[in-house]
Amino acid sequence: MTALHAYPFAAIVGQPLLKQALLLCAVDPGIGGVLVRGDKGTAKSTAARGLTQVLPPIAVSEGCAFHCAPGHPATACTVCNTDPVQRQDTVPFVTLPLGATEDRVLGSLDLQQALQGGQRAFQPGLLAAAHRGILYIDEVNLLADHLVDVLLDVAAMGVNSVQREGISISHPARFTLIGTMNLEEGDLRPQLLDRFGLMVEVSAPTDKTVRAEVVRRRIAFETDPAAFGQRWQPQQDALRAQVAEAQRLLPEVVLDDAMLELISHLCCEFEVASLRADIVMHKTARAIAALQARTQVTPDDVREAALLVLPHRRRRKPFEQAGMDEDKLDDLVDQARQPEPPQPQDAHDDAPGEQATGSPASDEPQQEQEQEHEQEGEGGQQTFAVAASGTARAISVAATPQSAPNTASGRRSAVADANRGSAVRAVPDVNPDRLAIGATLRSAAVRGALAGEAGGPLTVTRDDLHRQVRSGRGANLIVFVVDASGSMAAQRRMEAVKGAVLALLTDAYQRRDQLAVIAFRGEQAQLLLAPTRSADLAEQGLRELPTGGRTPLPHALQLAAQVLQQAAQHTAQQAPPLLVILSDGKANVSLPGSSGDPWSETLQAAQALAAQGVPALVLDTEAGYLRLGRAAQLAEALGAPCLTLEQLTGDALALTVRAQLGAR
Repeated sequence: MTALHAYPFAAIVGQPLLKQALLLCAVDPGIGGVLVRGDKGTAKSTAARGLTQVLPPIAVSEGCAFHCAPGHPATACTVCNTDPVQRQDTVPFVTLPLGATEDRVLGSLDLQQALQGGQRAFQPGLLAAAHRGILYIDEVNLLADHLVDVLLDVAAMGVNSVQREGISISHPARFTLIGTMNLEEGDLRPQLLDRFGLMVEVSAPTDKTVRAEVVRRRIAFETDPAAFGQRWQPQQDALRAQVAEAQRLLPEVVLDDAMLELISHLCCEFEVASLRADIVMHKTARAIAALQARTQVTPDDVREAALLVLPHRRRRKPFEQAGMDEDKLDDLVDQARQPEPPQPQDAHDDAPGEQATGSPASDEPQQEQEQEHEQEGEGGQQTFAVAASGTARAISVAATPQSAPNTASGRRSAVADANRGSAVRAVPDVNPDRLAIGATLRSAAVRGALAGEAGGPLTVTRDDLHRQVRSGRGANLIVFVVDASGSMAAQRRMEAVKGAVLALLTDAYQRRDQLAVIAFRGEQAQLLLAPTRSADLAEQGLRELPTGGRTPLPHALQLAAQVLQQAAQHTAQQAPPLLVILSDGKANVSLPGSSGDPWSETLQAAQALAAQGVPALVLDTEAGYLRLGRAAQLAEALGAPCLTLEQLTGDALALTVRAQLGAR
């Protein structure tokens, strides 16, 4: 579908905050872009793609691949450094695919010129194409780490520097970054999250009238895109004129010291660590005023800017929910509207040490009592809180010889020859899956020189081909099997278990792992969370997990084997698995439909997992002086290490879990 037939921006139903954020970035690209989070089918991509239609055109030079600004040509641009022909064109909209290579993003050696004349020429990449425009990333939270690192460097400097294959070049790369994502697939790295100036949460409308209008317009657009676009052209033109006027007015907008103090006060009150928040709020508040054709920033503008700038910057640790307390925000803004009351002259004469009654310390016993007594569920069930987990535990998984190099992007396991990552060397290969262009051309040039063909066209033969070897890190699929039976309620062990899992979840969150959670209690085990990258969902299910009933451990291991098998069948990029079992091993429920001995079935299931080469870790939750040691026997059957919860919470734990196939 061409840009001419893209869905009109003005025809989007609802989503006022999303449209407002995109228009603000159009008024001032220095804001840094928009991150759009929400469920599938909520017009995230539609709004991003439609934005370019309401942006005023920009001046470009005919044949310029760097989108140079008039009067500011890139050093490497041969077009703009001569006598360019200027024309008006739409703002660039460049989509960054999740599977793009670094060469495609940064730029690389121009292979055609190298082959024809033996010259080293630069072929611009996506960052050059997006200069002075929009760089759009769908499902940005799934972007590979090596591309995230590239974006962070370029976004910080506004310049793309390329040093590869004998090429050394730099060119401007300033763009508005727009990313969309679904939280079910996990969150962004904090560094990239902070680079998005604004963030908007979107959801599908719940009003039937609004939903019906969405469907009505969409069907009309799909039936006749041209006619639908023509019908909305007046509204599109009005928005374009509004943006153009706001861009013209923006340098005249004044944000006085009182509003600047309010911005800093809000950032302090909401515990925002990044100073970028203050700067972006300043720019956003001015853009809001300009978009409303005003030259003075008001407290309402600052409040509106805070709702877009602060929520995603308040999250300081994994599992802390992002968001804003709007009542608190309103109170702080109202205080800024009112003049400060004069201080009484004798205010400094108050007796030292005088304190108001009802100090916070008086509430501590009540808070401790509330934390000590959790609400009991029906049938003797209890839902325990999560004990303090301390430092995230670091667990690495050693790759097996049978591990496929095509693994999911992550940070836990080293991948010797990854399909993504940094290029480390080139090796001769007559049928390369990743062509090392520089090494191939150098081989051809050396062979030609030795044959007396120097100065002529470069000829590449199959013997010159080299394969690029990349070094990266792969993610893991971690399956947590958590004992929630009644024995875990004794001595409040479930609190410690939840704290231990939370520590491991924190490590998994930081390393972009896939997670699955299985809980077992009562008559059978239950898959609480299918494999996902969202550690938040795993943490939420863990906190709400009740405790009580018997211990169906054999069924839990059987279900874990099924989850691992299904993940291997349905995942194109198979992540090395890791099975983490938290239990005292006191199985007392047989498999469904079986009358066998529960403990014998547990050992058989464990031995079957060991035979499949599944790396595992057993955390023994048994407590007290008299211990049966069942968890240690389970670990022996799995061929896995066994740790106590006390060992897990040690400060110096760095455990490497090796797959059984690799150990043989």
